[in-house]
Amino acid sequence: MKPKICHITTLHPWDDTRIFHKECKALAEAGFAVSLIVVNQKSQTVDGVTISNIDGQFSGRLEAMRKRAKLALARALEIDAAIYHLHDPELLSIAGKLKAKGKMVIYDAHEDVPRQILAKPWIPSLLRPSISKVFEYFENRITRKIDAVVAATPYIRDRFLAVNPRTVDICNFPKLSELPAATTWANKEKAFCYIGRMDKVRGVYETMEVLSNTKEVQLVLAGWFGEGAIEAELRQNPNWKKVDFLGMLDRSGVVAVLSRCKVGLVTLHPLINYQTSLPVKMFEYMAAGIPFVASDFTYWKEIIDRHECGLSADPLSPTAIAKQVNYLFENDEVAQQMGRNGRKAVEAFYNWEIEKEKLVQLYEQLLA
Repeated sequence: MKPKICHITTLHPWDDTRIFHKECKALAEAGFAVSLIVVNQKSQTVDGVTISNIDGQFSGRLEAMRKRAKLALARALEIDAAIYHLHDPELLSIAGKLKAKGKMVIYDAHEDVPRQILAKPWIPSLLRPSISKVFEYFENRITRKIDAVVAATPYIRDRFLAVNPRTVDICNFPKLSELPAATTWANKEKAFCYIGRMDKVRGVYETMEVLSNTKEVQLVLAGWFGEGAIEAELRQNPNWKKVDFLGMLDRSGVVAVLSRCKVGLVTLHPLINYQTSLPVKMFEYMAAGIPFVASDFTYWKEIIDRHECGLSADPLSPTAIAKQVNYLFENDEVAQQMGRNGRKAVEAFYNWEIEKEKLVQLYEQLLA
C-alpha cells in the first residue's frame, strides 16, 4: 500500500464528481490509502475511499468559513497523512499549519477565484475589485509556499505557474466508461437538453425563450435551481409546457438524458470567469456523441472549430441560439457528423483517463 493521503472539502458534498468520483477514486485505484474529510455528511467507506465527517452548524458565512477550516485541520491531523489535498479557498488558511507539521500540501484551484469574485452578486459591486485583489494576493502568497497546485483548466494553470512552478492542469473531462456513444441516432427524440445548475447567469431564461423560436422541439432540463424565485418564474412561462423537467439526476440519469436528446446546450453568460472556463457539460455532450450550441466565447470557439463538434451563438440572444438549434435539427446528417467528431475528440484528448495519469504522476513525484 502506498502512503496515506487526505483530500479535504468544507464546501462540496462527499460524492462531488471532481473530488470523489474522479480524483479520490483514481488515487485509491493507484494504491494510495485515501481519506476524504467533508462537513455534515455520512462517515463511510466507498470504493476504497474513507469518508470522514466533521459536524458543523454555523450562524453566518464568515463564522462558517473560520470554524469549518479549524475543524477540518483538527481532523486532518488525526488522520496523519503524508499529503493533504485542499479543495476550497477557505482551506488555504490551514495550509501553513499543515506544512509546519511536516506535511505536503496541494491546493486544487477549481475556479479562478479572483475573477469569480468580480461576478459575485452577493458582494456589493463597488467592493468586488478590491476584494478580488486582496484575495489574489492572499492566494498567491500561500500557494507559493506549498508543494503543488492542481488547476481545473489550462488558463488557471498558467496563472499559478508564475507563483508555483509545480502546477499541473487536471481538467474535469468525462470518463469514457460513463458515457458510451452507442445510442442509435434514429432512436433519439427531437429534443435538446441542459443539465446542471439553472440560474440567470447560466442562461436559463434565454434557454426558455429559445422554445418560442423552435417548432415541435422539447427541452429536457435536469439539475437544480440556483436562486429561489427562478423555478416559480419559469413554471409561469408559456413555454414550460414544452419542458420535461427531471430535477437532480445521478450519473446514470445523466447518461439517459444524453442518450435521448439530439442537441446539448451550454450558453453561459459572458462573465469574466466563464469565458476561460472548460464546462464539464460541453465535453459530456461530445462524449455522448451529440452536437451542442455553446456561448460564442473565443476560448470555447477554438475547441468547437478545431473539432467541428458544435455551433456557437450569442448567449444573450435567444433568437441567435434558436437559429443554431434549428439548424442542427433541420440538418440531421451534419448533426450526426458533429456528434461523431466530438466523440473522437474526447477519445483522443478530452477524457479523464488522460487526466488521471497526470494526477497520479504528480503524487508519485511528490513522494519520490
